[in-house]
Amino acid sequence: WLPKAHVEAPIAGSMVLAAVLLKLGGYGIIRMTPTNISTALIYPTIAMATWGIIMTGLTCLRKTDLKALIAYSSVGHMGLVASATLIQTPWSTSGAVILMVAHGLTSSMLFCLANMLYERTSTRMLIAMRGMQKAMPLMTSYWLIASLTNLALPPTINLIGEIQIMTTLFNWSPLTIMMTATGAAITAIYSLQMFMTSQQGHLTKDSKEIYPAQTRELLIMILHALPILLLTLDSELIN
Repeated sequence: WLPKAHVEAPIAGSMVLAAVLLKLGGYGIIRMTPTNISTALIYPTIAMATWGIIMTGLTCLRKTDLKALIAYSSVGHMGLVASATLIQTPWSTSGAVILMVAHGLTSSMLFCLANMLYERTSTRMLIAMRGMQKAMPLMTSYWLIASLTNLALPPTINLIGEIQIMTTLFNWSPLTIMMTATGAAITAIYSLQMFMTSQQGHLTKDSKEIYPAQTRELLIMILHALPILLLTLDSELIN
């Protein structure tokens, strides 16, 4: 239901859902999961969560709806968080909190950028949004920041959270590295594909009269990008 809620909600609902409500769910798991939880529940739950990372990534590779692509990407990242919270070690909990904060900013930024393109093109199809770099070159820089943080480019805060979670999962069970590493590779592929498809190429005939970014839109992007930059420079700010 989560991707459907993301896609059908207005832009404000999508941003709040990705940045706040999903993180409340992760916080609830951290607070409510007892430290002596039965392994009979941990093993199948983590297996489903890590397998879901790959499944949502493969779904993103074939999505043509930009908002649906971002929604499924959000679900895949929260699969890492769910896996880490169930292990209940200090390292895994720290990684889950870091990734939740980083993903909340990144996912909200991507949804906002997607809505800006939708307002100008009246479509969410990626193929109809190509060439936006020529129409809105300043917004392309924010698309690049959001795409690179989404794929956890070093030294962003997203990478710190993912590395902590992947290390914890590997120490818990070495088999999980196959799922998490594959999921990370797929995330990099569809994130770059999303950026290249929407920003590169030639403008369509219907996109010739696209108006540039407005001040309020640039301010929203700055308010997303600035915390990401500050947390990348000093991750201790989360504490």
